Amino acid sequence: MRSGFIKDFKNDLSASLVVFLVALPLCLGIGLASTGRPELVFSGIIAGIVGGIVVGLLSGSNVGVSGPAAGLVVIVLSAITTLKSFEALLLAVFLAGIIQLVAGFLKAGIVSYYFPSAVIKGMLAAIGLTLILKEIPHALGYDKDFIGDFTMSQSDGHNTFSELYYAFIYNSPGAITISILSLALLIVFEQPFMRKIGLFKFLPGALFVVLIGIFLNLLFKNVHPDWALQGEHLVQLPVANSIPDFISFFRFPDFSQLSNPDVYVVAFTLAIVASLETLLCVEATDKLDPFKRTTPTNRELKAQGVGNIISGLIGGLPVTQVIVRSSANINAGGKSKISTIVHGLILLLSAIFIPRYLNLIPLASLAAILLVVGYKLSKVSLYKAMYRLGWDQFLPFIVTIVAILATDLLKGIAIGMAFAIFFILRKNYRHAYHYKKEKKNDRDVITIRLSEEVTFLNKASIQLSLDDLPRDSKVVIDGSNSVAIDHDVLEIIQDFKRMAAPQRNIDVETIAVPEVQSGQGH
Repeated sequence: MRSGFIKDFKNDLSASLVVFLVALPLCLGIGLASTGRPELVFSGIIAGIVGGIVVGLLSGSNVGVSGPAAGLVVIVLSAITTLKSFEALLLAVFLAGIIQLVAGFLKAGIVSYYFPSAVIKGMLAAIGLTLILKEIPHALGYDKDFIGDFTMSQSDGHNTFSELYYAFIYNSPGAITISILSLALLIVFEQPFMRKIGLFKFLPGALFVVLIGIFLNLLFKNVHPDWALQGEHLVQLPVANSIPDFISFFRFPDFSQLSNPDVYVVAFTLAIVASLETLLCVEATDKLDPFKRTTPTNRELKAQGVGNIISGLIGGLPVTQVIVRSSANINAGGKSKISTIVHGLILLLSAIFIPRYLNLIPLASLAAILLVVGYKLSKVSLYKAMYRLGWDQFLPFIVTIVAILATDLLKGIAIGMAFAIFFILRKNYRHAYHYKKEKKNDRDVITIRLSEEVTFLNKASIQLSLDDLPRDSKVVIDGSNSVAIDHDVLEIIQDFKRMAAPQRNIDVETIAVPEVQSGQGH
């Protein structure tokens, strides 16, 4: 028991380093993209710290990691414009947290169980492809965005594919060298023989990738200055020269804006979108978890609510569970929430004590780490497995991927859901009942045995079957196997029995089908 705990703790500590390296540039990038102001970039770090420590402690998820989300960038940026101050936005984040907390107590987390598996798997694959497409420019040493937007359109006027075009033209030999060596090192670390070496059982390959990236870039500065990376191609964490400087990075909500109705509109918008993103990521993370543990969704909403309350109070962006960091945690061997909490602690301590050293890390090194994460989320084997499940699973899966790549996460999932619902409706249409036709005394006798659950979704198929019954026949409508028959369906059966059947000389016998008062007054 004790040895198992120690082993898990080592895995979690190692995974926390990987998650930290993945989270750091994302927190900074989302902080800059969300606010549009370099002096507010630390708001992303605050959200990452709160997501790691506070949400990590309160959440029931073993491997989920929370922090600032790319999916909220557009909402936050437009909210700052609408509310005319960052402090008013912080008040909206605080109120959004309260709304999420209340939603958790009202057990609204059940919503997550209504997302089809094909759509969730499509979301994971799309995020994997998005990571690959967005990180290639950083790997090549060209990207006008700090870390890259997670939508097709970008804040620098480019889109995902035009960014790739310019990256291949205006590349940096230094970045390419660092990226290739980093990828090669990560591939080596994935090999079974590396896990047999004592040192590498604990220290993750990502840490060595970052150290080698720093070493190579320093070497380029001295040996081949044209290859050296600087400025936007390195991590850019704000550096505080004193304790008052560091404290100045934190901001507080403007409670005088409580009388502003726009604040409540933004708060509800943030609460709904952040909760949906979290619930989607919870569902996806549980599917990636090798132990297949189930996260209590209502507890997750409460944890996210408390996280957003605290983040809003101290100057952070809104927090959600994030699939990129969560999948990096799982791929790095994270076993429990310890890795999530420790990654938050590392973010905090690093921001206080070693920002200058972190600012030596090339984005090309971090891009290599994220490229591997992206590949693991979107392996070819996943596409083959979904194809073998049939078109009713494969089409919503592919449509979700294409829609997310072409729009953004939530819009893409909505489009994927629409396709999935179409297949669900078609299946309901086909399987509302069992239809049996036989001859008795030179007369057609049809038995319609209704299924266990007959809903309004089955209304059309039952109506068409009744309309197609031959004249002068007998029909037995058997509801003895049904637990529930929707009122709409009962009305159809009753109206047919009273009006249409006598006109076509059809005898109707009903078994365990309740009588209702027809809505048409017959």
